[in-house]
Amino acid sequence: MFPFRKITGLLSGLLLACSAHAGKLAIVIDDFGYRPQQENQVLQMPATISVAVLPNAPHAREMATKAHQRGHEVLIHLPMAPLSKQPLEKDTLQPEMSSAEITRIIHDAVSDVPYAVGLNNHMGSKMTSSLPGMQKVMQVLDHYNFYFLDSMTIGNSQSTRAAEGTSVKVIKRRVFLDDSQNEAEIRQQFTRAVRLAQRDGSAIAIGHPHPTTVRVLQQMLPTLPADITLVRPSQLLNEPVHNGHLPPSNSTPQQPHNPFRGIATCQRKHPLKPVPATQALGVIGDSIMHSHIAQVVSSLF
Repeated sequence: MFPFRKITGLLSGLLLACSAHAGKLAIVIDDFGYRPQQENQVLQMPATISVAVLPNAPHAREMATKAHQRGHEVLIHLPMAPLSKQPLEKDTLQPEMSSAEITRIIHDAVSDVPYAVGLNNHMGSKMTSSLPGMQKVMQVLDHYNFYFLDSMTIGNSQSTRAAEGTSVKVIKRRVFLDDSQNEAEIRQQFTRAVRLAQRDGSAIAIGHPHPTTVRVLQQMLPTLPADITLVRPSQLLNEPVHNGHLPPSNSTPQQPHNPFRGIATCQRKHPLKPVPATQALGVIGDSIMHSHIAQVVSSLF
């Protein structure tokens, strides 16, 4: 008799092994250091929610320390020059700055945001699209052994190219949760981040400590699908970097100019005979029992 119990055990093990490949979702809350009331609510969330602290914010050191004490990963949210004209934070990085000036600014930021392990850009469409400017940034981050989370405020960011020749790992934001502070739209963006993580294996979403964002996260984090694991950004440093986006649900694939017409199937000389269920199960079971992953699973028990 075929060992169905053993197959059942192996299948259960295979399911457990597959769970190790669940989609990974990292959520980073930017602009920490200005709104202690909302930020303290964020720090009540799972420790895998990470925070990015503005170095010149009045509560920067306090909130970075508190976040670290509660197990959250801390990043420096460093102001970088945008293409648009708008008020800028003190010590906003500019592409034309010297290496010495960029080194000083990042050094001061590291001092103001204790326990940081990475850095991401606040605004920065002008700075991140400058290869020479970002090369100077990466040289400094290499010294601190930081990773760089590109907020992707512009499509032609040069961060990945700039990191070449350094040990700096670059990861990229896929979703902004709260470009709109409408709760329904934040929910939609949260769901989009989940779908991207499921489709691509990982995704990074960035939000801000707005009351609406905090409320949506409090409601939706407990409802995450079973195949999604919340992770810190540093846990994604060796994941493939995806730049794609989910296609619109109503999109239709374009037809190729020369569609493949297919190959005619060979005619069968004899009619196929039905295979008994027990024989089919035996073949399936034998394949499972001798597979590489089954050997791995068996070694775990």
